[in-house]
Amino acid sequence: MESVVLFSFAEYWSFYALFVLFVLLLLAIDLGVFHRDAHEVSFKESFCWSVVWVALALLFNFLLYRYTFWKFGQDQQLLSQLGVGAEALARQVGLEFLTGFIVEKSLAIDNIFVFVVVFNYFAIPLKYQHRVLFFGIIGALLFRVLFIALGAVLLQYKWIVIFFGLFLVLTGLKIIFAPEKPIDPEKNPIIRLFKKLFRVTPEIEGQHLFVKKSGLWYATPLMVALVFIEVSDIIFAVDSVPAIFAITKEPFIVFTSNVFAILGLRAMYFMLAGSIHKFRYLKYGLGVVLVFVGLKMAWLNDLFGGKFPITWSLIFIFAAIALSILVSFVKKEEKTG
Repeated sequence: MESVVLFSFAEYWSFYALFVLFVLLLLAIDLGVFHRDAHEVSFKESFCWSVVWVALALLFNFLLYRYTFWKFGQDQQLLSQLGVGAEALARQVGLEFLTGFIVEKSLAIDNIFVFVVVFNYFAIPLKYQHRVLFFGIIGALLFRVLFIALGAVLLQYKWIVIFFGLFLVLTGLKIIFAPEKPIDPEKNPIIRLFKKLFRVTPEIEGQHLFVKKSGLWYATPLMVALVFIEVSDIIFAVDSVPAIFAITKEPFIVFTSNVFAILGLRAMYFMLAGSIHKFRYLKYGLGVVLVFVGLKMAWLNDLFGGKFPITWSLIFIFAAIALSILVSFVKKEEKTG
């Protein structure tokens, strides 16, 4: 199928605007109603919210599928240009969103490992972690918009597509073969710079990010943790955004699938934080996925006439992640000593 952008920003800017307003409304309801008061998020609560976010993503995917069928189903010139029928085109769009959502959701699990380390390091109480993650999600959404807009422009050039494809392959191989290094926030240059620019209180000051003492403003450990989380997300976005562009050339699909995956990240953290250490082999699945999407970006798409079959991509990615999770639970950790 020929590569054509169906949802160009110039024509569908109102879709982007309405979607952003919808997301802001969800975030306002989340913080202003359901999490107005700081409290420890239970497994039951986080599980219910995870179901809600996934259900919203699937509902959006269904509506996107129906809209694509309705909007482009009668455009015979377009369908002839693409060489597909209306049903096939709508299904392609739906599968691209679903695959992008699964890729981003899977890669987001890496963020959870970072969250656990950071919250333990700065001794952030459970009841304040949701607030830190809430503002972290807002920052992540803003950075993803910038990355996606930049990617939509840069990835029109073939050599950049190949560069990012090879970058993803190397990143995946590094995840698979390189030994893990412990995370030390104090050695992070951004955290060092932040502490040089701002006074930081030694203790937690409730759910405040900044407090005023003796006429002077101080950042709290919650703010330092938030800064580290934001920096980590920027690093993860360098992998995840190109990975989804390897799945689809539609910036609207990249944007919406990214946003839905990020919105459910907090709930997934509170659901998995206590057992995240059990996913010992998940990193290998994520590494395989990055190698695959990198090859897809740099080579496989061209090998298959410009578009590697999206159904095959979805099956391979789902299988790699599912198998790594299954192995993590089945294979017991070897005892030493």
